[in-house]
Amino acid sequence: MMNDANEISHHTQLYGFIGEFAGQNSISATLNKLFKARNKNAMMIPMNIREDDFFFTLSNMKNSHVNGALISNEYMKNVLETLSQKSEAVEFSGLCDIVIRDENRLVGDVLLYKTLVKFLKDKGVKKVALLGVDERARAFLFFAKEFNISFYFDEIEQLMLFCEEIGEKSADINRLADNMEVDLSLYDAVIDFSDFNSLSMVSKLSPINLDMKQKKEFSALKVRALEVGAPYLGFDDMLDVISQATFEFLEDKKHLEHDKSDMKF
Repeated sequence: MMNDANEISHHTQLYGFIGEFAGQNSISATLNKLFKARNKNAMMIPMNIREDDFFFTLSNMKNSHVNGALISNEYMKNVLETLSQKSEAVEFSGLCDIVIRDENRLVGDVLLYKTLVKFLKDKGVKKVALLGVDERARAFLFFAKEFNISFYFDEIEQLMLFCEEIGEKSADINRLADNMEVDLSLYDAVIDFSDFNSLSMVSKLSPINLDMKQKKEFSALKVRALEVGAPYLGFDDMLDVISQATFEFLEDKKHLEHDKSDMKF
């Protein structure tokens, strides 16, 4: 198990959290507490990586002592070209938020949005208002088959094309624009994957309003939730849930059972 000083030994299984401002996020510390509580000799290290250095960092992971990494929002699309193998969720969505090293191969998967869907199911969510049409929305929808989802965006044609591409032939499509007043309180949850600068057109929000934005990222949903007195959840509010899911993912992949006694530093 990890010692009290959290020191890294030759046997410690190392993982990274890769982002431009990874050191300012608490996911590594939260997961390390879980490793220690479960008597696992493993550690996640925040890795502040600039965009120019991202490809080099991931490529070198194939031959390093780092066994995998969580990928921050800003790099979830950049990682695809470095992968040796992609899960079905990665292929469908066009993003990857967790990478594990299998000898000298990098295997990519989607964890964050699968975790989000499970979290909502555990909360009894049935009806969801989904804002946005990007890869994050696609990743969420890959796992969200059991929800009754209504789609919201400012460009109807783009939204229709998005729904067609993902196979939603009879989707509930709705426009969300500045000159409108939209009540989202009838939904169990509002999930925002848009890049709107403002959600002032939303007059009421739901009991669960979530966008998985980190503290350093601007959140129009957070701003609007504060304005209308509604609850809000971002990435930092989900740290325990994400850490537990990451632990279970690594354990399921038999990663926490590997013998690292031959590691050299």
